[in-house]
Amino acid sequence: MVQWTDFERATIQDIFSKMDYETVGPAALSRCLVVYPWTQRYFGNFGNLYNAAAIMGNPLVAKHGQTILYSLERGVKNMDNLKDTYAKLSVLHSEKLRVDPDNFKLLTDCLTIVVAAQMGKTFTGEVQAALQKFLAVVVSALGRQYH
Repeated sequence: MVQWTDFERATIQDIFSKMDYETVGPAALSRCLVVYPWTQRYFGNFGNLYNAAAIMGNPLVAKHGQTILYSLERGVKNMDNLKDTYAKLSVLHSEKLRVDPDNFKLLTDCLTIVVAAQMGKTFTGEVQAALQKFLAVVVSALGRQYH
């Protein structure tokens, strides 16, 4: 079981309470699809993903980016039970969608970049460490079906 400090809990809750899901989610997923184009193969039914402009303007990408953040919000509310929180989602992504679990890490790296850009100077090393710890634990919970 992961141990969370009071600072980590407060920081994660603060980040997500101030986050604009309609901006950050689409930006993070779009960045992932542009920077790591092989991740696009999981979104074949999303239509035009032929270039960065198409990806960033795609409403299905935007909607799924928001969905990802709402899912992460569930984790914020259940930080002491992330494996159970993401059990069904893990099965869906591993067994039905066959998503390579390494892609979750790529997405969380893109999310960290977008959050850093939004937070500016308040995104200190300590804040980044807390966010990345949380995201790493979520990625581990999502990828557990693959082992």
